[in-house]
Amino acid sequence: MSPTSLIVQQPQGPASQLVLLMHGVGSVPQSLLGAARWFANRDSAAMVVSIASPEPSDVSSHGLQWFSVRGVTEDNRQARVDGAMPAFVATVQHWQRVSGTDAQRTLIAGFSQGAIMALESTKLAAPAALRIVAIAGRFATLPNRQSGAAIHFLHGDADPVMPAALAQTAQARLLQLGTEVTLDLAHGVGHEPHPALLERLSARLAPA
Repeated sequence: MSPTSLIVQQPQGPASQLVLLMHGVGSVPQSLLGAARWFANRDSAAMVVSIASPEPSDVSSHGLQWFSVRGVTEDNRQARVDGAMPAFVATVQHWQRVSGTDAQRTLIAGFSQGAIMALESTKLAAPAALRIVAIAGRFATLPNRQSGAAIHFLHGDADPVMPAALAQTAQARLLQLGTEVTLDLAHGVGHEPHPALLERLSARLAPA
């Protein structure tokens, strides 16, 4: 929806799937171009877009955000995510209309805050996307019921911003609820969309 979102690949015919990349707080769509091109190379018929978060960041002079992290705590994070969720869903639905796809054929790959938004969207009664890749992400609060989405966690075991334990705890809860979930850890990787994480994802996704 934002003019600063970057269309990385747009097939001439019907799109086989829609892949949306969601960047972290204080960052920009260009930060995920490497990951976006990785998805594009896997499927030449996919529409791949690196999305611009809608709000100017209050922690970076040139970056963007879905919600502010100033003063964020375990107690208020969920409310901030909930406030941003309508715009997040509207963004996904906009690109679904552009690409002619639906939730079944939409994959959201989010990093950090982008992963938080993507994960939290799976709590909705009708998730906007049924495939989620959460890179260095977490839930604001753990879900309490099964989701129809398939969720893939990718996390560095040396992440100092969002410890890998957050992803491990989320995976355990999702398995308990019966949600389809995987978790891959990359040794020595910190808080970044590292190529080693995408290498692990390759085995999790069905061949294009």
